[in-house]
Amino acid sequence: MSAHKARKVVDQIHGRSYEETLMILELMPYRACYSIFKLVYSAAANASHNMDFKKGDLIVSKAEVNEGPTVKKLKPRARGRGYPIKRPTCHITIVLKDISSI
Repeated sequence: MSAHKARKVVDQIHGRSYEETLMILELMPYRACYSIFKLVYSAAANASHNMDFKKGDLIVSKAEVNEGPTVKKLKPRARGRGYPIKRPTCHITIVLKDISSI
């Protein structure tokens, strides 16, 4: 997906708690929500397993989307011509922070 479409979703979850973030992502109608939902869920699982944090005490402290490489293809068109297709990609970064240690 393009970085612009993912940023529209990520801007809504910055600074929110883990449970609130999951509810927001489940209810938003955008296609990017599923990928970001999986990313937040995985980050919380890593925090609870590796650092022994409780999932209820986590907040999204940093959420950013950067542009990735563009996949370029040629689609065949009439009279032997090629039509370029550019599929943008993005890099999503989610950082969770434990509020109980503050």
